[in-house]
Amino acid sequence: MGEPQPQSPKPENPNPIPPQSNDSSSSSASVPGSTTIEAPRITELSNVSSPPSKIPLRPRKIRKLSPNNDAVTSSRPSAKGKPSQPPRIHAKSLTCEGELEAAITHLRSVDPLLASLIDAHPPPKYESFNTPFLALIRSILYQQLAAKAGNSIYTRFVSLCGGENGVAPENVLPLTPQELRQIGVSGRKASYLHDLARKYQNGILSDSGILNMDDKSLFTMLTMVNGIGSWSVHMFMMNSLHRPDVLPVNDLGVRKGVQMLYDLPELPRPSQMEGLCEKWRPYRSVGSWYMWRLIEAKGTPSNAGAVSSGADLAFPQLEDMQQQQQSQLLDPLSVFSIGAWGQT
Repeated sequence: MGEPQPQSPKPENPNPIPPQSNDSSSSSASVPGSTTIEAPRITELSNVSSPPSKIPLRPRKIRKLSPNNDAVTSSRPSAKGKPSQPPRIHAKSLTCEGELEAAITHLRSVDPLLASLIDAHPPPKYESFNTPFLALIRSILYQQLAAKAGNSIYTRFVSLCGGENGVAPENVLPLTPQELRQIGVSGRKASYLHDLARKYQNGILSDSGILNMDDKSLFTMLTMVNGIGSWSVHMFMMNSLHRPDVLPVNDLGVRKGVQMLYDLPELPRPSQMEGLCEKWRPYRSVGSWYMWRLIEAKGTPSNAGAVSSGADLAFPQLEDMQQQQQSQLLDPLSVFSIGAWGQT
């Protein structure tokens, strides 16, 4: 038999990777005894399994650290169960049946110092005038006057209008400054009366609108009237509309009362009054009324305090109070604007 012929060695990879053009390392002719590493390398890389990834955990971490989630978590009740806030009291007009009694009960429970003052004085009484317009007219006429002088001017003014029922915008506007001056109304006050009547006539203000406005809106609208400042509006809301939660922060008597009640070293500023009387909500009108009683008991009549009790202030005392109010820049146009209305 003849010797078998030697055969050429077969390449290990029967399917070599096709050569790339312009690549000196990849030749179309296979070199005997050599192996092509490109295909195994690719196969090896494609078959390697990735290590376990933590990517699925990342969304949970992101959600946990999200500010929105924190806000949601913080809004939920804690596991320890913090005590819930007491239900908010929705106060009504102090002339509604049982509302004044509810106010006094509330003030007793939240302020022991005020409770002792309540025990020492009878509860307040509230009287109303025919219309808000009449009450605002009276407010302007009593500006910077003692009760006796204010009563006299108011009586003569009502006569000019044909009685209290005749005090209406259409009857006030025709009154000339000269006519008003003859009954003791200054030229400035005459302009205030006319401005109020014009705003009623133009529909900017109305009795029904005033009765239905919330406290904030009412304050904004009424202070648009010339001659009516914040003190006047507060007194009107308390004594005529009987709003339950009015705090006249600019009233000197209420501020003095708060100073005495809490034994403060100095007179609280208007900006401090809100914080000091916060516990009285929503019956700060009644709390303020007792501050006037406290001042009276100490023999120091105040503007609205004396007004509410119907006391006549001597002119030297009145002038001193006006100077104090004006030195503190507290609505100089509206000091003593209510006079004796809302007497108890």
